[in-house]
Amino acid sequence: MALPISISDLINRRVVENARVEYKADWNPDSILHSICAFANDIDNWGGGYIIIGIEEEDGMPKLPISGLEKSSVDRINKELLQKCNRIEPRYVPIVESVEYEGKNIIVLWVPGGEARPYKCSLTVIGDKKEKSEKVYYIRKLSNTIRANQQEEKELFQLSQTIPFDDRINMKADTEDLRSGLIAEYLHTVGSDLHRDCLKRPLSDVASDMRIIGGPTEMKKPLNVGLMFFSEHPETYFEYARIEVVDKPDPTGVGMTEKIFTGPLDRQLRDALSYIRNYIIKEKIIKVSGRAESERISNFPYDAIEEALSNAVYHKSYQIGEPVTVTVTPDRMEISSLPGPDRTISDEDIANRKMVSRRYRNRRIGDFLKELHLVEGRNTGIPTILRAMQQNGSDLPVFETDAERTYLTVILPVHQQFLTDMSVSVEKKKRTRLTTVEMKQLMLESLSANGELSTSELVKELGYSKLTAALGKAMKELIDEGKIEYTHPENIKHRNQKLRICLSAVEE
Repeated sequence: MALPISISDLINRRVVENARVEYKADWNPDSILHSICAFANDIDNWGGGYIIIGIEEEDGMPKLPISGLEKSSVDRINKELLQKCNRIEPRYVPIVESVEYEGKNIIVLWVPGGEARPYKCSLTVIGDKKEKSEKVYYIRKLSNTIRANQQEEKELFQLSQTIPFDDRINMKADTEDLRSGLIAEYLHTVGSDLHRDCLKRPLSDVASDMRIIGGPTEMKKPLNVGLMFFSEHPETYFEYARIEVVDKPDPTGVGMTEKIFTGPLDRQLRDALSYIRNYIIKEKIIKVSGRAESERISNFPYDAIEEALSNAVYHKSYQIGEPVTVTVTPDRMEISSLPGPDRTISDEDIANRKMVSRRYRNRRIGDFLKELHLVEGRNTGIPTILRAMQQNGSDLPVFETDAERTYLTVILPVHQQFLTDMSVSVEKKKRTRLTTVEMKQLMLESLSANGELSTSELVKELGYSKLTAALGKAMKELIDEGKIEYTHPENIKHRNQKLRICLSAVEE
């Protein structure tokens, strides 16, 4: 069965983290079964892992050229693997794909985190299956499979009471709520062999291969992660599963714009990032004395925004009916999601920007986003943000949460160069979005403060370069209302014509 991931990307660890891939030069039942058990236990909610049989490991990477397996041994290994999986309790069988890679035969085992964890496995699986052997719990520590100690066994049993929300069955939806077109697009994007005939096969079969549906044969239902990525309207099942971008140039809300991005998680993330890149990010080119090259800086570096927003989508709880929000003000950008970081990360670590999480909230969401190259590997997000801010010459970001860890806000300060003329640019932006009532009020304030002003002087005073139709309308209404008047009403085109507050209005 084809896997929903590019085999080349998997073998060369372009998408999946090192700790989640294990190479085996040949069939070694004891070692391989123990690793299957460890990946299935998924103690850190990484999403399980992969075991590649037929490739030798060298310094943590595949040894080239790969050795491969004898073609005659592939079927034998598959049969023996199925038999040996009886030594795992409760029984667990990984998803197996036999492929030819660089002219050599290999076997890839996909071992997702199991629903019936914790799993234990015989210390020795070689020999008669009736032979009694001590069964123990195995887990992954970094890139190693180890026997769980007493405390770790306790953790496994605690985890057995909960399946991550994104990996749960959604009883309110049906398999038909998944869209085959979205699935085909995803499989093509990640380079999976499943793409070849996915549109010719029943939707339920392809969804089963991808592990985005579950339940008994007679009543298959989508998993939450399947609805998040492969339904057109995830917000139907997860309230406020969306991204909101608010551009707020003035504290009073004058001139504020709001954009809402919905749809599959990867689409809304891409659309929100595209909008921010095109409409929020500004650039300046600064000539440096004594250097031929100029410096190009941004108000906010795109790489930092991309990483912070992707992480917010990745780590948000979709059981909480609140959106991911991006709020842009003249001096900062704030990216917020609920809840905050888990309590294994200390307040001191948050203040020092060293947020290394041991356990992930959404193991399946992370897998899909990584395979689409929308998030980085494990715990590399914050270093990426810090590096992008430093390279742009910006102040370092701030990570903010409360004592109860109910939220996390990433604050990206605007580059200092964009604060220099902020008041002018903000005022101009504000003026261009005023209502007629607001324009009239500002005209009255300007004339009251400055006395008589020509039309062009009044327009400039309001922050405009020329008289617009909206300004002309507001001006005419004030004249008709008797609140302002011309200094030479008998000749509207008088060369010294100016506007002023009506004398009658002043006397009142």
